[in-house]
Amino acid sequence: MNAPASDAEVHIASFVIQHRETAAAALAAMIREHRDLDLALAAGTRSVVICESADRHAVMERVDQLQAVPGVLNVLLVYHHAEPAHALDEPLPSLSILSATGDAHEHTS
Repeated sequence: MNAPASDAEVHIASFVIQHRETAAAALAAMIREHRDLDLALAAGTRSVVICESADRHAVMERVDQLQAVPGVLNVLLVYHHAEPAHALDEPLPSLSILSATGDAHEHTS
């Protein structure tokens, strides 16, 4: 059963992938094939990948697919957060920052 559109969620996850140097090109190619994956950092035998998907099952499916790339030794789920899709369109509240004198100042980003 599909969730109503108002209940849609966005799942954001990050993975640290340990791989052989020879696997870097195949790993990058696999990531390019999936619109919900982004290669955030690639350095030698470790890479950081961000996943933004519609559900947790898709996140775990990507873990399995990343692990299946020849030369990938380990995929570690480092972070996972789910948020209602509509909440990501809402403005962030302004922050009050205390100055050195203790006076509150509004800060917007």
